[in-house]
Amino acid sequence: MSDPPPPPKPPTGPPSQPPPPTGEPVRQIARLVGGGEVLVEAIGVTKSFGDVVAVSDVTFQIGSGITAILGPNGAGKSTLFRMLCGLTPPSRGTVNVLGENPRTDREVRGRIGLAPQQDALFDRLSVLDFVTFAALTHGLTPAEADTRSRRTIAWVDLDPDDPKPVGSFSKGMRQRAKLAAAVVNDPAVLVLDEPLTGLDPVQRQRMITLFNELAAEGACLLVSSHVLDEVARLGSNVLVIAQGRLAAAGDYHTLRDQMDDRPHRVRIGTDHPKELAAALIERSLAEGVAVTATAVEAKTTDVDSFGRAIAPLAVELGARLNEVAPLDDDLESVFRYLVERRR
Repeated sequence: MSDPPPPPKPPTGPPSQPPPPTGEPVRQIARLVGGGEVLVEAIGVTKSFGDVVAVSDVTFQIGSGITAILGPNGAGKSTLFRMLCGLTPPSRGTVNVLGENPRTDREVRGRIGLAPQQDALFDRLSVLDFVTFAALTHGLTPAEADTRSRRTIAWVDLDPDDPKPVGSFSKGMRQRAKLAAAVVNDPAVLVLDEPLTGLDPVQRQRMITLFNELAAEGACLLVSSHVLDEVARLGSNVLVIAQGRLAAAGDYHTLRDQMDDRPHRVRIGTDHPKELAAALIERSLAEGVAVTATAVEAKTTDVDSFGRAIAPLAVELGARLNEVAPLDDDLESVFRYLVERRR
């Protein structure tokens, strides 16, 4: 494999942290910078489209390394990314990348790499022509663009001399072509919107390896995903975005503990719902219950203990169990819970 692109240049200036206007509350800033510099920050960022609020009062600071942006589809991740890249202005608040406003600072925009969720490929171009075009848009000379394009294409395990159009590539090859185009300008900040979607396990691991190589060189990578297991493989820093809000931020393992500690609702289908509900409360197996003619809906924070106890309890009561099913075990419910607890 060819060597990866050279490390990004250090930021040109310190990140600004403007004080809030008089009368505005001081916001709690989610800082994911380790001991290094702040490379990307959002302060009270809101983006509205008419009456629809896509991003609402989001504040964070991010340093080098990989930060995963976790949230369900439609949570506002792509809109947030567009603001960080200077492609659209916030309705309110401040965005700074490398200490400057990416919307107004052309030099800073030239140090940001973007791989959008949409394919955004010129399907009739070869991979070399596609990546070279991206390099030229960043102001490289034709000779520089050709050299860098060949290097980055080889780095993502594609053949720069492959004449086939990128429109004929597999999903994994297309994702790697987008990554090559995003890093051809040696960006200090790399924004990757759902880059692992549609990849098989081998392709996914290869992409994560490439991300880690860039992070090791000092780049700041923001990688969005709506899949919790993907985030576990990306790195320890996580921002959780739900309903346009920053729901949680910090170390992945801490956030996972918060998710696991949330109340769970479980439906138990049974022929003795009243007796079973009373026993669940009496033995502190449930924090609350709702009873219907054929089932109990129980709320518990200890799913493992609840699961172990329910069958022996039913036997003891002479009750038949027809169903034991979680009612809120999807990721959307986790995000809603994190949003509510942050308010």
